Amino acid sequence: MVAATQVVGILGGMGPAAGADFVRLFVQACAQQMRARDQSFPEHWLAQVPVPDRTDALASADSGAHQPLEPMLQALGRLAALGSRAVAIACNTAHAWHANLQERFPQVELLHMARETAQQLAWQGATEVALMATEGTYRVRLYEQALAEAGLGCHVPLADERQTIMRGIFDGVKAGNMPLAEQCFSQVALRLAERHGPVTIIMGCTEVPLGLQGSAAVAGLNLVDQAQVLAAALARRAYGAHQPH
Repeated sequence: MVAATQVVGILGGMGPAAGADFVRLFVQACAQQMRARDQSFPEHWLAQVPVPDRTDALASADSGAHQPLEPMLQALGRLAALGSRAVAIACNTAHAWHANLQERFPQVELLHMARETAQQLAWQGATEVALMATEGTYRVRLYEQALAEAGLGCHVPLADERQTIMRGIFDGVKAGNMPLAEQCFSQVALRLAERHGPVTIIMGCTEVPLGLQGSAAVAGLNLVDQAQVLAAALARRAYGAHQPH
């Protein structure tokens, strides 16, 4: 007997590789959590739309075509029109506009990546973490606020390490240079572990897990893929559940 499900959506395109990989994580979560097989997978839609760079937009207060809110609103509107009851955003920095998006579409539950990750880590008993993210994510304190609300402390990289992360994102993953991405991301992860001990490290940009997949350099570190956490949360919504199993 096929379990009753509801339609869910994924707002991607930031970048496209992360959006496509999020679909894989979502399907994987459905198979693991709900033992979904073949036609028992829930209906889900991916909106891969061109969205201006979120970090650049946060650095500028000017309005215009470089701002990402309007294309994200259009994409969310399409997902809502397709019947999506819950939507996940496959980009951390885009959550700076989470409140604006949720306000415009109150009929859709717009999951919050940082809050889902913080709640999951608190549920698992973590007390402090380190964060690898974009400059935009650090600027709006996306994770620091969510982690504090969940009672967790947060360590962030030094300024030069943040630049190394950004290089891994843009010159690495987004440019298709995965060896460079692995080099940049592993360097920062190892430095965080050296300074702060065996803390959980949140890979707080959807490009970071892509660059560290299969990396032997960080094999001993406790890395959390926030996209995986969000995909699992979306899978639970698709099957009408909210809490981790």
